[in-house]
Amino acid sequence: MSNIRQEMPVLARHEGDWIGTYTLVDLEGKILDKHESHLSCQFPDNSLDSYYQINRYKWSDGKQEEHKFPGMYRDKTLWFDTERIQGKAWEVDNSTLILWFSYKTAPAMYLYEMIQISPDNNHRARTWQWFKNHQIYQRTLIQEQRLS
Repeated sequence: MSNIRQEMPVLARHEGDWIGTYTLVDLEGKILDKHESHLSCQFPDNSLDSYYQINRYKWSDGKQEEHKFPGMYRDKTLWFDTERIQGKAWEVDNSTLILWFSYKTAPAMYLYEMIQISPDNNHRARTWQWFKNHQIYQRTLIQEQRLS
C-alpha cells in the first residue's frame, strides 16, 4: 500500500496549523481583497493515503468562511474532488508543491498555485494564478507562518 507521507515528503512537511494573509490583486497589482487565514493540514491516522485540510478565512468587516478539502493520494499526486472544487497537487522539488484546481460552479475558470515551504518548515509562500478562458486575470499572494 502506498504511503502519502513517504512518497510526498514535501507535502508531509506542511502538516499542522498555519496563519497568514491572502492578498488578491489584479494584473496591475491593485489590491482587490485582503483577509486573514488559518489553515489546518492533516493526515488522518486511520489511512495511509488520505489528507484533510480546513481553510478558515476572516475579513476585517467580520465576514468569515470555512471550507473543508479531503484529498486522496494516488501515484505521487494528491487528488481533490469535493462539492466545491476538483484538482490535484504534486511535488516539483524539495520545497515546492504545485496545485491545480477549478471551481465546479465556474468551469471556464481554473488556477495554479505554487507553494513553497521554508527549510525550517515554519514559513510558507503561496501564489495563485487565476485563469478564465485560458487567460490570466488576477493573482492571490499568500504569506503564512506555522502556528503549531
